[in-house]
Amino acid sequence: MPLSANNPDRKSWLHVDKNSDFPIQNIPFGVFLTRDDIITIGTRIGDTAIDLGALHQLGYFDGIPLTDDIFLQDTLNDFIADGRKTWRAVRNRIAEVFDAENDALKNNVKHKEIVLFRLDEIEMQLPVHIGDYTDFYSSIEHATNVGTMFRDPDNALLPNWLHIPVGYHGRSSSIIPSGIPVHRPQGQTLPNGATEPVYGPSRLVDFELEMAFITTDANDLGESIPVDEAEEYIFGLVVFNDWSARDIQKWEYVPLGPFLAKNFASSISPWIVTLDALEPFRVQGPKPIKPQLEYLQYSGKKSFDINLEVAIQPKGAKETVVSKSNFKYMYWNMAQQLAHHTANGCPINSGDMMGSGTISGPTEDSYGSMLELTWKGEKPIKMKDGSERKFINDNDTVIMRGYCENDGTRIGFGEVKTELLPVYTKK
Repeated sequence: MPLSANNPDRKSWLHVDKNSDFPIQNIPFGVFLTRDDIITIGTRIGDTAIDLGALHQLGYFDGIPLTDDIFLQDTLNDFIADGRKTWRAVRNRIAEVFDAENDALKNNVKHKEIVLFRLDEIEMQLPVHIGDYTDFYSSIEHATNVGTMFRDPDNALLPNWLHIPVGYHGRSSSIIPSGIPVHRPQGQTLPNGATEPVYGPSRLVDFELEMAFITTDANDLGESIPVDEAEEYIFGLVVFNDWSARDIQKWEYVPLGPFLAKNFASSISPWIVTLDALEPFRVQGPKPIKPQLEYLQYSGKKSFDINLEVAIQPKGAKETVVSKSNFKYMYWNMAQQLAHHTANGCPINSGDMMGSGTISGPTEDSYGSMLELTWKGEKPIKMKDGSERKFINDNDTVIMRGYCENDGTRIGFGEVKTELLPVYTKK
């Protein structure tokens, strides 16, 4: 099925600002609460949210084999489970309906009142029920920086790193959409010079700049997914802030890896941008430093040119951009991550989420965490209000944004914006 929704010459009859992340070529998917307190699956063009449940009920998806309730649910899981053929047909139809040359909905005032919403009339929700969440560690720059800080700089990468996409299973219950605040976590830490741990608030709360991809039903127990087929099972991506408590992590991670330092919260942008929408932005990834095993060797371009930035906004002050990076820097790409994840026959389900791991680039201003940007707090970053940051302070808001752009077309993710509140106290 052709990707007609990606036609760069298509214009919409809905207003779209020149620098909008959401032109008619994007057509992301999300879940929102309407002005009538109804949860629906929707999409977005410009600053207009579109109720796909209502659009379906009014007959605009006639001819596409969809169940009556496919968009009347509180998650995208069932729609994602229908597979790429359905996703593509729906995106193509939405592009047709909102094309500037199509008057069917454009001139139907009654239908538009039912289907269209201003952004201030909706409340974005978590787009999928995330059954399983895996976080990878796939940026060679990030892994090298962390290894240099905490181990021998000459042996910054552990022996397995250049051979497998390293990852761990995280907790999905604390993954939240943009706009939901996070409380400073508490846990055990080992103060400098101490021999016994103490319990209390983390002093080193950090962000981790990541992307995450959402899967569809992919394989049966025992079945592996070939690397060149893996993208067939990837629905789309979100920008992902995998919050981290560095002092808790340093004490607890041996021998089994991250635990309380990671599972207190992870924040995602609420609109899932499909892999189809990102098709024009494919690029070649980094060349392997060491030969990779056959099951991880792929053909074609599997990386994507996605510009990323992180800003910190102190309470009542202007934001300061602290990092500019790019998804294309990832050493291990999504197809390799999914192929490795299933190499042992682990089943992947609709709505599973895979985090890329912190995305750091080759320059100091492209590092994806405060741990790296301030080099363990040794080089504080100055904010626009004159204050300094080694890590994230209470009442700071961390904002992450991502977008692709070429030949005049911009496809973006919006933002994931999260305030860090003080330690939770029961009222």
